[in-house]
Amino acid sequence: MTASHQTSLMVVTGASTGMGAATARALAARGHHVLAGVRRERDADAIRAGGVEPVLLDITRPEHVRALADRVGADERPLRALVNNAGVSVNAPVEALPLAEWRNLFEVNLFGHVAVTQALLPSLHRSRGRIVNISSVGGKVAMATYGPYAGTKFALEAVSDALRRELAPHGVQVVVVEPGAVRTEMGERGAATAHDLAGKMSSEHRRRYGGLVEAVVAHSLAFTRAGLAADKAAAVIAEAATARRPRTRYPIGRDAGLLTRLARVIPDRALDRVAAASLRKYWPREAA
Repeated sequence: MTASHQTSLMVVTGASTGMGAATARALAARGHHVLAGVRRERDADAIRAGGVEPVLLDITRPEHVRALADRVGADERPLRALVNNAGVSVNAPVEALPLAEWRNLFEVNLFGHVAVTQALLPSLHRSRGRIVNISSVGGKVAMATYGPYAGTKFALEAVSDALRRELAPHGVQVVVVEPGAVRTEMGERGAATAHDLAGKMSSEHRRRYGGLVEAVVAHSLAFTRAGLAADKAAAVIAEAATARRPRTRYPIGRDAGLLTRLARVIPDRALDRVAAASLRKYWPREAA
């Protein structure tokens, strides 16, 4: 068994960079021992610090998930919280994204989280711990070309609601965090992926959607670069993981709160017009 002055364990998946890395550090600063999931050894060296123990974790690989469960089970400290943060961003029109890409996206953004949750729930039942699922404003509102990514986040929201109701009688809490624009490497990687996928579209798909993809990517990058710093977002996630009486949902950023409220109160067609207007200035000149 492993022991130290930290009183409890925390697990954060997708902790190589961005919000995940910042969350691992924020939880360690609160006195917890954090098992920080990283996909590569070089990422482990970058995040290793007092209270932060990197673990090799690709959440789509069953052997990695089993090893994480074994590591948690071998520790005498209780598992206070699991933060399901790992994820990838893909922007592409529904018509143009190959099914294999859809399946890969759901493997990471949904099924991998379910796998880690199932593996660690025995420990969370013993400790009466907490699951924090990192969703997105895209888990409430699906803009054009966000169908694949938002589909995974809508699904994660539904799984989280069901899980919260299933686990509440057993003392395990489930919390959802819904970030809007946050300055992380994920936004830049998502833009690069969108450009790569657009380059593979058929000529007919490029004619239909090329301008839209360019506008959405430019819009997304502008909002991401003006978004919250990763450590500010991490502070909200750390609060969601440790608050004595947590809310069921924590939006991060003014844009997340505004969009989710708009989606609840205005008709779909009106929201469509708002979304289209927000993209207008980002359309490439020749497409516009």
